[in-house]
Amino acid sequence: MPDCSDIADQISDLLRATLKKSHASGYVVGLSGGVDSAVVAALCTRAVGSSQVLGIYMPSDVTPPVDGADVATLARVLSIQVETIPIGKIVDQYRMIPGFVESNYLIGNLMARTRMAVLYYVANRDSFLVCGTSNRTEFLLGYCTKHGDNAADVQPIVHLLKTDVWDLARFLGVPDSIISRAPSAGLWHGQTDEDELGICYAEIDAAIKSLDKSGWSPVSETEKKVAARCASSLHKQNPAPSLLNQV
Repeated sequence: MPDCSDIADQISDLLRATLKKSHASGYVVGLSGGVDSAVVAALCTRAVGSSQVLGIYMPSDVTPPVDGADVATLARVLSIQVETIPIGKIVDQYRMIPGFVESNYLIGNLMARTRMAVLYYVANRDSFLVCGTSNRTEFLLGYCTKHGDNAADVQPIVHLLKTDVWDLARFLGVPDSIISRAPSAGLWHGQTDEDELGICYAEIDAAIKSLDKSGWSPVSETEKKVAARCASSLHKQNPAPSLLNQV
């Protein structure tokens, strides 16, 4: 990974240029208590100042209290304003859909898309841009929700692997309580990213680096698993198919 200072400077330049080009007033960031959103909020603050960054914390009925505590700590460290908008009652309304099926997977996607809808509402209200929090590891694996957490006006860390994000978090002074916690999307009680993926991030990132060098010709079993998962999720990375460019 290149020097964290250089990376932070490059991302700050991107964020400033994007904001200037859009004539928007600032950035809104969905804060979960996790390291990705914390790093993005820190980068936005570094780029445009705390007064132009608004954090939105959107707990659900399964959100552990520690998430809110970590968001509050981050807000104090960065001196940014945070609005809390619970989404539990919104999600309950989906249960009124005829034939609604209750499952962690389906409700998890609904929560991700609901949170993004809230972020865009706030962005529209305040003439802000939505700053995304996707990293390269999860983007390649498809460990994200279409029109949910992978939707944004700018994606400042989508070129960074998860392990790189942790390094950048330390450089930016993100609180240790956020850096050291097990990554979780908070989609159901006890859910962790690595348990759901079945491989730890360090192994995944090592496999991606090796695949990058080999032209994505997997050798080890881990590389084969990672390559297969990346291949099956290309639909999340590419724009929707259309005949637009053929008309």
